[in-house]
Amino acid sequence: MARWAQEAYRISERRAGRIVKLGNSTLRYRSRKVFDEVLRRRLRELAGMYVRYGYRRLTVLLRREGWHVNAKRIYRLYREEELIVRTKQRRKMARRQRAVTTAMAARPNQRWSMDFVSDKLADGRSFRILTVVDQFTRECVALEADRSMTGTKVAEVLERANRERSCLPETITVDNGSEFSGRALEAWVMGNRVQLCFIRPGRPVENGFIESFNGRLRDECLNVEWFSSLEDARKKLANFREHYNHQRPHSSLADRAPTVFAALHRPEERDSSGVGAGEEAQMPPLPLRPHPASTSADKQGNFRLMLEALECTKSAQNQEKWTSTVQSL
Repeated sequence: MARWAQEAYRISERRAGRIVKLGNSTLRYRSRKVFDEVLRRRLRELAGMYVRYGYRRLTVLLRREGWHVNAKRIYRLYREEELIVRTKQRRKMARRQRAVTTAMAARPNQRWSMDFVSDKLADGRSFRILTVVDQFTRECVALEADRSMTGTKVAEVLERANRERSCLPETITVDNGSEFSGRALEAWVMGNRVQLCFIRPGRPVENGFIESFNGRLRDECLNVEWFSSLEDARKKLANFREHYNHQRPHSSLADRAPTVFAALHRPEERDSSGVGAGEEAQMPPLPLRPHPASTSADKQGNFRLMLEALECTKSAQNQEKWTSTVQSL
């Protein structure tokens, strides 16, 4: 308006500013905004690669590449480019007090969580995915897909995880599914000194770590990918696990990847990084509990002994019931 009055009535800049009640500094201001086209292009590329990432995770990825940007600037460009991810709004529920409080993990490989996720192939056949996460580091310990999952297959997946990580957890939090409450997995945990922590029926919030991971898996992988076969699904799930553990920023880990956060809590990593003696005294290393070596023959013998013990227990209980019945007569 001031520029138009200055040109139309041939008046000075100061007088035009006084007429429209605009300060001289505001009238003479020139924008110093940096050209954002390169940043916009890179933002669109990242949003195309990770279609379910919001502006905050995209900001973390841009900062890793060396861009000196903040979340507010990325949010402005994010809205201008119409890249907003549509999410289903959760229904608000009344605040209620939880009856059971579970202990939090204090070190890596102390507590794991385990659950199942179902999906379908391109031909309509269903398959199941066993998901295992570390509650402390948020690492995806295992991601196994198969047409059907039994307690024996779950034990085999945990054995592979033991060979990969060279240790087993103290406890594993699971629901009350038949695969977790069957004799096969019971015999395996008793032979490997691992405790199963079952949540209350109908209370998935008590196993929130695995439920949160299953939501990310569903949103960022299963709802995005197209699985032509079971082998294709296993390959894409392996790629997702690799990206999740080594690259994906996790908000509860200060936007670090789970493996980066886990490396900060390993004694050998902390010693090699040059931590002083005083700092070591404040943060003593917590050694991982090694898994005792055992052969396949020993495991089969232990499994057979477990089943025989269960049968003997049942027969003793039946004998006690029969004796009490005879005495009452």
